[in-house]
Amino acid sequence: MKILIAPFLVFLFICCIAVASAEERPMPISVIPDAGWQKTVLFPDAWGYADDTLAMNSMVSYQGYHGQGYVCLTVAPEVEQFSLYVNNRQIDTRTLIPGNYRIDCSDCAIDGRNTLQVTNIRPAGLTGAISVYIPYPVVLEGTPEESGINPEALRLVSDLIQSDIDHGFPSAQLAIIRHGRLVTSQAWGRLNSYHPDGTKADSPAVTTDTLYDLASVTKVMTVNYALQKLITEGRLDVNAKIVDLLGPAFADDTLEIHYSNTEFPGLDQMKAWKAALTVRDLLCHQGGFPSDIHFYNDHFDMEKLSAWPLGHNLLYTGCDGSDETRQNTLKAIFKAPLMYQPGTKTVYSDLDYMILCFVIEAITGQRLDRYMQETFFDPMHLTRIAFNPLQNGFSELDCAATELNGNTRDHLVSFPGIREYTLQGEVHDEKAWYSMGGVSGHAGLFASAPDLARLGFVMLTGGYGENRFFSRSVMDLFTAPKSSAAGQYGLGWQRNGEDQRPWYYGTQTTSDTVGHQGWTGTLIMIDPDRDLVIVYLTNKINSPVTSPDRVNRFNGNYYTASTLGFVPQLLSVGLDSDADITAQLTDLLADMANESTKRIDSADADHPSVINVRSKLAVLRRWAKDRPDLLAIADEIESRLP
Repeated sequence: MKILIAPFLVFLFICCIAVASAEERPMPISVIPDAGWQKTVLFPDAWGYADDTLAMNSMVSYQGYHGQGYVCLTVAPEVEQFSLYVNNRQIDTRTLIPGNYRIDCSDCAIDGRNTLQVTNIRPAGLTGAISVYIPYPVVLEGTPEESGINPEALRLVSDLIQSDIDHGFPSAQLAIIRHGRLVTSQAWGRLNSYHPDGTKADSPAVTTDTLYDLASVTKVMTVNYALQKLITEGRLDVNAKIVDLLGPAFADDTLEIHYSNTEFPGLDQMKAWKAALTVRDLLCHQGGFPSDIHFYNDHFDMEKLSAWPLGHNLLYTGCDGSDETRQNTLKAIFKAPLMYQPGTKTVYSDLDYMILCFVIEAITGQRLDRYMQETFFDPMHLTRIAFNPLQNGFSELDCAATELNGNTRDHLVSFPGIREYTLQGEVHDEKAWYSMGGVSGHAGLFASAPDLARLGFVMLTGGYGENRFFSRSVMDLFTAPKSSAAGQYGLGWQRNGEDQRPWYYGTQTTSDTVGHQGWTGTLIMIDPDRDLVIVYLTNKINSPVTSPDRVNRFNGNYYTASTLGFVPQLLSVGLDSDADITAQLTDLLADMANESTKRIDSADADHPSVINVRSKLAVLRRWAKDRPDLLAIADEIESRLP
């Protein structure tokens, strides 16, 4: 029997080796796909010249992640043999004949920089012998543990959100990508949490497929993406003048409107300023435009830049969101004077991105929504992202609701044509809806957290699969500080790391971290240093307005779940560590409960700022059930509440 078993074990061992190496064995393919490759390299002489380094012509590095990746190669007819290595592992090329091949490299891929080497090409002296095509990585499914995210930190984030929802917060979604893996995708709450009168509603639960109104996150995830793509392709220069892109009327049609408390420099000077405006100026939010103009409200005082019952808006364009109104809005922007000399201030303005939307449309010949769909969403197979979702195959039940009574702030605001019904699947932003028909560069995009995170992942790589979107130099251009005096801003991207705005990104992010937040309660954070994308979406304004004297303050604003930055802050605890962080998090939770008392805004026990404290205490009592010291702190905090 032993004599029979031994040969069988040898045979089994040989089979196992064959199976293990089969993944890396080149598979013949008919043609090399016509794709946007991460790298296309021709061996020998990969870099086209020789210097003292010598070895560089045999090697190329590329970005990849463990468990995924392949390369394609073409072997020229003259090649008799060659050696191929990926991350120091030799691929068997002995049986290759001239032709096209695809090699699965997932078994030897690593997170970060991967290296491919082609050497020993015979006969010597060949040129153009081996062509290598390397795609971009894609997002695969994964777990928090395998990507270095401590599950206890994730549990605390979830408990805090769920407690806030139990105490009145509307809903939230969270998606995290790390090292090329979607490591968590969660959802809490209901699609529409309140009736228009402010009483609790019992609507269906939010899922990870639910679309959220992204508000100003639209700016970077559409306009910035489109501009970065166009500049990579050489179709646009960031220093191009707006008049050269949209026509001289952009400056020539400017009206003499005197903004209050602002010195008017004269119409000729104003036109000269506008004629010199560039794409870069608008991306930097230093183009001179006011932060907001209500083109949709006939009762808007242009001099005071505020709604006024008796005002007459010289730049009123209509409020029906039609194509005609959209074009009239562009003409009104042509007429709009600047508020300050461009380049002398930074004033965050939606108008900057409305203009850039029209710039993109002028260059591409496509409306922004169609360009984004065909250029990014479809190639990346993103199915839960769209402008105007109700017009693009989605229903209200696919979307998280926003304001309960249209744009009325619970009937405290009014203008002709205003929406008064609960908004669900329609962009909340007034200019985007009434003036731009739901498709604008400053607001209008809806997405689920997982799809938005996949889209954000492109800012770590420059492409996705066989789709090249941005060159590294263009990404560096857009994410670098716009000036030495304004390190917190790139070109459109907000650089909130290094404690610039810890309430959005937390205290552990570096200066390279970029992203944006949205007024409806949304955040995307892209951290290249830690290879991390966090998307946290809420609909915090799907709640009653807190008081008549603060029409832009909703009950949802008072909850920890609305503050956005608590998510990256807590997820950074225990990152890439096997330490037991439960006690650390529980201590931190006690401080969070105490800190929440500093945000109490009323002596009313039913005020949301007080309810938020009670929500923190509920989580603290669960986490500290075996900690008498912290339970005593919870009791002391409770005693101080109204």
